Amino acid sequence: MNPSRGWPFWLRFVLSALLGSLAAFGLAPFGIWVATLVALVLLAPLFLSIETRGRAAWLGWAFATGYFAHGLSWIVEPFFVDAERHAWMAPFALIFMAGGLALFWALAFWAAKRPGGHPVGQAVFLAVAVSLAECARGYVLTGFPWAGLAQVWVDTPVVQLLSLFGPYGLGAVTLLATLPLGAALAQRSGFALPLGLTVGAACLALGYAVTRPPVIETDHIVRLIQPNAPQHQKWDPDYAPLFFARQIEFTAAHPRPDLIVWPETSIPAWLGSAQPYLTAVTDAAQGVPVFLGIQRGDGPRIYNSMIYLDEQGQQQGLYDKHHLAPFGEYVPFGNLMARFGIHGMATTAGHGFSSGPGAVLMDAGKLGKALPLICYEAVFTQDVLAAPARADFLLQITNDAWFGTRSGPYQHLAQAQMRAIEQGLPMMRSANTGVSAMIDPLGRVTVSLALGQAGFVDAKLPASLPRTLFARIGDIPVFALLAVLYALLWRNARRERV
Repeated sequence: MNPSRGWPFWLRFVLSALLGSLAAFGLAPFGIWVATLVALVLLAPLFLSIETRGRAAWLGWAFATGYFAHGLSWIVEPFFVDAERHAWMAPFALIFMAGGLALFWALAFWAAKRPGGHPVGQAVFLAVAVSLAECARGYVLTGFPWAGLAQVWVDTPVVQLLSLFGPYGLGAVTLLATLPLGAALAQRSGFALPLGLTVGAACLALGYAVTRPPVIETDHIVRLIQPNAPQHQKWDPDYAPLFFARQIEFTAAHPRPDLIVWPETSIPAWLGSAQPYLTAVTDAAQGVPVFLGIQRGDGPRIYNSMIYLDEQGQQQGLYDKHHLAPFGEYVPFGNLMARFGIHGMATTAGHGFSSGPGAVLMDAGKLGKALPLICYEAVFTQDVLAAPARADFLLQITNDAWFGTRSGPYQHLAQAQMRAIEQGLPMMRSANTGVSAMIDPLGRVTVSLALGQAGFVDAKLPASLPRTLFARIGDIPVFALLAVLYALLWRNARRERV
């Protein structure tokens, strides 16, 4: 029998929140994936002990709130860059972010709770419902899939399943391998299905990982620039010239690479008035093309952009970030909110930055076509899948100084690794304060520059792998399969009640 049935609900609520916090230790920088699996296994008996759908929803909300509060604790960091304006928002941001995202799990727990039925079957139902909730979390209201369950597998062989199923599919596999097992352990019976799911998932993951093709390095050398400009000093007139001079020095260093990449917003001027800076970049590059981040204006609109300077220093490419960070780069009803002193942290203008037209490919000369991603666009599978054609490599420029020095930058790097695996493409990543890295198509960091260090790294560009299954089919088949499974389980549960 399940011993937690006799516990008061408040105790089960608190234990669920603690298990959620434990599960977050699977995320970077800890990477203790066992903690996530144990937490999910122990969550199942608590779910089975609940009698009503309302209490099941509260239980799911508690677990997810604990998980997101711990995993996304870095979210308070941007509010202390300009503490006088924004520090008061920090606790509210964490509370509302964690509690808001947890509503997806609460709905899943509510929808999965059915009276009667076999405990293992109920746990399977819950796994499918939570998987659907995670899919919704990645898309609803612009989406925020950060801290998805698949993220705990980065740097393990299991993560290679991303190239088959993507992050939502791998998250579903994780839930199906743990929740039913926890239900069987609680009831001390019905082990056949859960053990089959767990062992099957492990065999699939490990077996597939050993079949992945080897990665070949090209002869192209890419230089990744990391000026290490703290956010509170980045635009300070006393410090901005220093950070720009660092990047010029790193750009001019010998031996010469084939491509140079500067991070997000690395030019201390708007594009329309940046020619003296761009001329300095061209002179330092000495005939090497450069990707760099810059802000630009177009009438009343402003954009967070990336440009490409060719060997002669001529601008040959432009990309405007299209997936903006809410309350960072723009504020909903911005002009109204501005009257109350509420602005996006990256701009003081009313609505903030404008969204670009969407994903594009940028020509990088002999290195091929790049799919540009600015900052947290690399968190979204849909932004990569939206490319008009297959790129030769992924290119992320970012300013992770906003994320502090604890977990945020490392989690951001982990998600860049995931996008590389999903597409079978290398990822070059230039980050203002780190972690700048070259990532191969298997998600492995081949060369990197540590967080908080000024400098540059020269790295060979890995060749791409054949287009992966996930790159061909995307998220929709996974969503559809989960929806069909949910419908079948719901119908079966309904028949059992009749």
